[in-house]
Amino acid sequence: MSEQTSPARQRIALLPLDDRPVNVLLPGDVARIAGMTLDVPPAEILPSYRTAGDADALGAWLLERAADPATVHILVSVDMLLYGGLIASRTNADTTRTVLARLDTLREVHRLRPELPISAVSLVTRASNSNSATEEPLYWNDYGMQLHALGGDAHRLLGEVEVLPLDELTPVPADVVSDYSTRRLRNHIANLETLDLVEDGTLDFLAITADDTAPFAAGSAEQVWLRHWMRMLPTGREVLMYPGADEVGAILVARALATNARVTASFAVACADPEGLTRIPPYENMPLSASASRQIRAAGAVEVTEGADVTLVLHAPDPDRHDMFRGRPDAVDEDAVRATVELVRARVDAGERVALADVRYPNGSDEALGRALADADLLEKLDAYGGWNTAGNTLGSVVALAVAGVVGRASGTYDEEAARIALLTRLLDDFAYQAVVRVDTGPSVFPDRFPMSDATLVAEAERVIRAELTTFLESMLPADGARITELTLPWRRSFEIGITLER
Repeated sequence: MSEQTSPARQRIALLPLDDRPVNVLLPGDVARIAGMTLDVPPAEILPSYRTAGDADALGAWLLERAADPATVHILVSVDMLLYGGLIASRTNADTTRTVLARLDTLREVHRLRPELPISAVSLVTRASNSNSATEEPLYWNDYGMQLHALGGDAHRLLGEVEVLPLDELTPVPADVVSDYSTRRLRNHIANLETLDLVEDGTLDFLAITADDTAPFAAGSAEQVWLRHWMRMLPTGREVLMYPGADEVGAILVARALATNARVTASFAVACADPEGLTRIPPYENMPLSASASRQIRAAGAVEVTEGADVTLVLHAPDPDRHDMFRGRPDAVDEDAVRATVELVRARVDAGERVALADVRYPNGSDEALGRALADADLLEKLDAYGGWNTAGNTLGSVVALAVAGVVGRASGTYDEEAARIALLTRLLDDFAYQAVVRVDTGPSVFPDRFPMSDATLVAEAERVIRAELTTFLESMLPADGARITELTLPWRRSFEIGITLER
C-alpha cells in the first residue's frame, strides 16, 4: 500500500482495448467486486467503432493518471496507446516511427514514478477468415478469406530457404497485399519493442495475446518469432502469450487487485470431459488446458490440484466446432450437459467456490446447459460465469471475476452486491442474449450483421432486446430484485450489448 494514499482513495487506471462494454464495463465490474475504483479515459477521446481514439490525448491522460498519487497501478492496451484502438490497429496508416514514439509515454510514466506498476497487453494482429470489412480494411470484403489463407500458406513455408514470388502464393493484387503486410509488419515491430520494455524494467508485466487465429496463420507465424526473442531475453519467460483479446482488460485488473493486496488466488481446473481439455477451440491455436493455465497465470493466480480457492469448471468445446453466431446446433449433446451439471453440483455440494467457463461454442453459451443449471437451482450458487465469444474471452472473464472475489474476501473489501450484479450481467449477456434472444429474435430486429445506420432501427432493437431480457431475468435467472436500467447496442449491431443492472 502506498504511504501517500489511504485504501479508500486508491484507484487503478486502465487504457482499454476499445470502447465496447467488455473492455470498459467488465473490467469495472471486476474492480468493484474487490472494492476498488477503476479509472478509464473519457468517451470523447476513446474510439467509436471505426473512428480511432485520439492517441495523443490518450497518452496525455495516462500521464495525468500516473501523476495522481491515488493511482496504484497502470494498465495499458498497447493497441489503444499506439493506434487509437483495436480496429485502428488494422486500418490506420500511421508509420512505424510514429507508433513507436508513442511507447515513450510508458517510459515517461516509469521515469516519473518508478515504484508504480505498469501492466500491458499487446495483440498479435488478426486476419479474419471472412469476406467482411466490418472491423477490417475495406478490401476485406473482396479478399479477406484469401488474405487469411495467404498467412497460413506463408506460415507453412517458414522453414523453406527459397522465397516464392507473390503471384505463386495468392491471386490477391500486390497493392492490397502490400497494404495489409506492411501494417502487420509495423504492428509486429511494435510487439517486439514491448519485449524490450519488459527487459529494461519499464513494464512489470506483459501479455501478448491473439484473437481469431488458427494453428497456421499469419499471426501464428509471428508468435513463432516472438517466442524466439522471449527465449533469448532474460526476462522473456515472464511474458505470457496465449489466445485472447477482449477479456484481457479484466484480467489485468484482476492481476492489479491481487498485486496491490498481496493476495495470490488459487484455481483447480475441472472438466467433465477430460478429452475436451486437449481440443483446440475454434479461432485459437492451443489446447484448452494450456489456454486456461495461461489465463490463470495472467491474472496473477496459480493452478493447484487441491485446496484451491476456486474450482474452475470448463464445459468443453464441441468437437464439431459449432458457432452460436450461425444459430443453434442441430442436436444437443445431452450427455455433455448432464455431466457438466453434475460436476458443478458435486463441487458446490462439497463447499467449493465454483466458477463456470462455458466454452462449448464460440459466440454464445450452451443454451441447454444454462437451462439445466437454472432448473437445478445452481446458477445462483456460482461464484462467476462466462460463455461469450471465443474460449479465451470466456476463460479470461471468468478467471478475472473469480480472482476479484478471492482478493476482496481476503482483504475485507469484498462487495457482495457488485459480485451478484456481475454474475447476473454475464448470465444475461452470454446466456440469455447471445444464445437465446440473438438467435431467436435477432433476425427480425437486425437487417444484417453490419452496423445499422438507421437510429430508429437501433432504438427499436434495443427496446425489443431489453423487454425480452427483462422477461428472462424475472422468469429464469436469480434476479432477487435486480432490474435492467440501461441496454445499448454500442456498435449498432447484434454482436455485443451493453447492460446496466441495479437493484
